[in-house]
Amino acid sequence: MNDKVRAHLGTLMQRYPQLAVCRADIAEAYELLAECFGHGGKLLIAGNGGSAADSEHIVGELMKGFKSPRKLPQAYADKLIAIHPELGETLAGNLQGALPAIALDGHPALSTAYQNDCEPLLCFAQQVNGYGSAGDVFLGISTSGNSKNVLYAAVTAKAKGMKVIGLTGQKESRLGEMADVCIRVPETETYMVQELHLPVYHCLCLMLEDKFFGLR
Repeated sequence: MNDKVRAHLGTLMQRYPQLAVCRADIAEAYELLAECFGHGGKLLIAGNGGSAADSEHIVGELMKGFKSPRKLPQAYADKLIAIHPELGETLAGNLQGALPAIALDGHPALSTAYQNDCEPLLCFAQQVNGYGSAGDVFLGISTSGNSKNVLYAAVTAKAKGMKVIGLTGQKESRLGEMADVCIRVPETETYMVQELHLPVYHCLCLMLEDKFFGLR
């Protein structure tokens, strides 16, 4: 664990002391994600209700600048300008570095078609089946850890050779049993679990941004 990771975790624990019990699991989840993105992989995220909103929130933090500006590498910026000087100049000046992440709660045409034609609870699993590849990561967010559509997606991810991270509440769960690492925040009431999920994934996103786009 490098000094920047320790610093981010330290800040999280200072602001949310109750998350100290999750420190090792958060660090392990970070390592899985860093390895995934470092090898050109992607993150697939699924959850229901407020956890679906959290899935979209995480994608927003990873796919564009969160705290850092994430300027494009100069060689890539030069290519954009070489292809089309006018349009390329705008692209080079405004595109930001991204860590590829997809929230599976969207895609209404696909989701409604699959739910109508097939098995509704397998909608996330179908997307993992289509988008996922060995070396990718599936992040399942479930306050109970027992949401069936998330569990089906986790099983599919494992079969594809993906790593699985769970983000749940305090109780033991089926997602926790099958995940490579499960971050179990120390609450059991749904809204209280969700209140602690946000600082956890913000910390993960900050650490990942620092690794891939921070100053060297």
